[in-house]
Amino acid sequence: MKTQSFVLSIICLLAINIVGFAQGKKESVKVWGNCGMCKKTIETAATGAGATSAVWDEETKMLALTFNAKKTDAEKIQKAIAFAGYDTKDFTASDEAYKKLPGCCQYQRKSDVQNVESGKMSCCKNGKCEKAECKDGCTEACKEACKGGTCCKDGKCEKAECKNGCTEACKEACKGGTCCKDKSCCKS
Repeated sequence: MKTQSFVLSIICLLAINIVGFAQGKKESVKVWGNCGMCKKTIETAATGAGATSAVWDEETKMLALTFNAKKTDAEKIQKAIAFAGYDTKDFTASDEAYKKLPGCCQYQRKSDVQNVESGKMSCCKNGKCEKAECKDGCTEACKEACKGGTCCKDGKCEKAECKNGCTEACKEACKGGTCCKDKSCCKS
């Protein structure tokens, strides 16, 4: 009888551990954002979608999640965050949701970052290059960091098509990115 009780106790403990493991799944997800207000909104959206714990790091843009895999999953949580206006690793917020964010929360969009990194878009925003290598102007390091994209110095676009201002040729040359001339920016 003691042997049966002992075996039954072991089986119960294993079952509890297995159930506990399934309920406490941990995952990290990249979420674009800027500030403390972003942090609160991102974490609230994640917990509203079933995360038992959600902690977003403003500097690394990483969201540490814990959730019960029987009740939700990372996809549902990311969709809820995107619905709140924030791009995630796997989902992009609608432009409408993004535009509803307060000004300080309007981060550089995931697609913009990816286009800058691949050289498909200018590294300029509001007349200034955002790359650290460009803090001293249009140096060789800055040009290399921009990978052939528009490189701004003193708020002016270096593309020849933009020398006459924000013409159609200039917009086409910038292909949806920011194109600067005389400290004004145009978007196609």
